[in-house]
Amino acid sequence: MKKILIANRAAAAARILRAVREMGLKSVVVYSEADRDLPYVAQADESICIGPAPARDSYLNQALLLDVMARCRADAVHPGYGFLSENAGFARQVQAAGHCFIGPSPKWIEALGNKAAARTLMQAHGLAMGGSTGVLPRDDVTAVTRAARELGYPVLIKPAGGGGGIGMVPVENEQSLPASWERASGIAEKAFGDSALYMERFVREPRHIEFQFLADRHGEVISLFERDCSTQRRYQKVIEEAPAAAIDPQVVEEMAEQLRQVLIKIGYDVIGTVEMLYTPESGFSFLEVNTRLQVEHAVTEAITGVDIVQAQISLAAGERLSNVLTQTPKRNGHAIEARIYAEDPVRCLPSPGLLRVFQLPQSSIGLRIETGYAEGNRVSSHYDPMVAKLITNANSRDDAILSMINALEATQVEGIKTNIPTILKALRSDRFQAGTMAVDGLQALIAA
Repeated sequence: MKKILIANRAAAAARILRAVREMGLKSVVVYSEADRDLPYVAQADESICIGPAPARDSYLNQALLLDVMARCRADAVHPGYGFLSENAGFARQVQAAGHCFIGPSPKWIEALGNKAAARTLMQAHGLAMGGSTGVLPRDDVTAVTRAARELGYPVLIKPAGGGGGIGMVPVENEQSLPASWERASGIAEKAFGDSALYMERFVREPRHIEFQFLADRHGEVISLFERDCSTQRRYQKVIEEAPAAAIDPQVVEEMAEQLRQVLIKIGYDVIGTVEMLYTPESGFSFLEVNTRLQVEHAVTEAITGVDIVQAQISLAAGERLSNVLTQTPKRNGHAIEARIYAEDPVRCLPSPGLLRVFQLPQSSIGLRIETGYAEGNRVSSHYDPMVAKLITNANSRDDAILSMINALEATQVEGIKTNIPTILKALRSDRFQAGTMAVDGLQALIAA
């Protein structure tokens, strides 16, 4: 592997580019017309425009991306997160064309990337489940209504082929179900090119705990511990941290080992995150598997010292885990990540526009900055509104929180609205300070 095409944008593309360069590999960045001025585009060895701003005409255009790979003679493609990162058909086409897809084998993307199918598979291997359905027909209102009644309200509608909280719609009663179903289907089609939906029982005030794994193609799987991603708004993660606070560490370790053994048994490979819901009363229940790099991977990197992106590239190329990680990872200290979105902090609506002022703190020991933007760039309405991630790490959770508050207060953004006030409010809240923030806790803070 000598040259990698980065099929993503903004912070994801910039992060992957850094890993590729540090590994001594050549890079090819693709960009839409809306992203041509983003700073990482000029930093790559090659940069190629792949079309207009709408994702379906650029970052989701599989035929065009395959053509670009052939023309620039890339050995591999890194899909990042979102877009085509969990598209098994695209992964198969990449491999059929003689390139490496930097992710799990297509069979695992297909089996686990579909959230409903993943639940069936994991339940068969002994993982606890909340109530859920399989994929339901989009146009059969009777079948959808019957399934919701069997689960019992409230229910949560979820895209079968997506992630990142996009398209998830809670439904409190039967009267609002048809309109909610139609809306969720439209969002899923636009975001993932797949309108398939399923439902699960809505759990009130759960914690969202996820477990990061790396695996080689020779039967070995290693756990990189857990992350707490409970601080969310509208099911989109806002603050993540590692390790999880206020949960018995032995219970967490036992869950991680159970999941590792399942992944070994099924023969999983390269990279994956198993997401779970947790309540003190019922313990852990399976939510989904993300067969890709996660936005929040940086907090795990901060406490383990493992470069997950470089490991993902090496494992996809067929290297053994023992060669990729020469020492058994250990946890050190605490890390927190905050996602800065271009959005109204009160109404939580996107706020695209020109970054007239975009001054982030300088990266330093204990503070990491991830962004694909610079001052003078325009935040497009066509994509996810995240403009930056700030990651702090320290010996203690209290110190990591304080460092994050200081970093956010030093951040200056003008020309767009951001959710920084919301993040600060969350960090200072009693519930976050206690380490017991639930999935719907931030939304309650915003509404207060």
